[in-house]
Amino acid sequence: MSLPAALNERVLDRLLAATELSPIADTDLTSPMSPAPVGRLRTFGPAASEPAGDARPAKVVAVSLVVPMIGLDSHMIFAFTRPESAVPHFTLDAVASADYHAMHLDLIPRLELATHLGYLDACFLPLTEPLEAAWRIDGVSPAAIGPRQRAMMSPWMVVCRATEDAFAKLGPTVDTYLDHWLSLLEAGVPDPGDTDLAARDTANRANLFSPEVDPVWHQVTRLIGAEQSDLVRGELIS
Repeated sequence: MSLPAALNERVLDRLLAATELSPIADTDLTSPMSPAPVGRLRTFGPAASEPAGDARPAKVVAVSLVVPMIGLDSHMIFAFTRPESAVPHFTLDAVASADYHAMHLDLIPRLELATHLGYLDACFLPLTEPLEAAWRIDGVSPAAIGPRQRAMMSPWMVVCRATEDAFAKLGPTVDTYLDHWLSLLEAGVPDPGDTDLAARDTANRANLFSPEVDPVWHQVTRLIGAEQSDLVRGELIS
């Protein structure tokens, strides 16, 4: 199992055990490039008889795409908090290509940080030292990502390329971010009540996963086709 795949499964197992979510759907993703499935789309949530309580996310989506012939090994987890919750979403994207490893790790804000200082301090300030330590790892370098995409994420995101050795050393950073996020789920976060959280989240996720904003979706569509690409985006947006 590759480093990104192993990290993805370990983090997903921890997340699901802590939140007690159950499998909802498990779909193979196919491509004209391969006779065998090239990916997997999994969705987890509370059982039908169990509403997502204050300390549980509404949904977790895990997407894997593995195509050895083009050197792609990509694994993403996105844990979405409830529409009415101000707790940030958690995301981890772990990738290996023919030339490098890459990672995107973040808590996606549910409020505007510049106008909600108490929220910023509670949700993100504790991640400052882990963020700085991650950038000090030899072999970690910033990934090429434009300011338009950065504007939809947090200043505490780790979005990087890494050597194989450096990628392995980022594991504790991922654990720290996940531990902090789980603590926010349990304790709650400051919410002044001045934002329509559900409406903001709908708009933000539509932009975050838009092919106009993130060109990776054009690559995904070329790999698995428009119908399956829309299926994956639909799970992330809804």
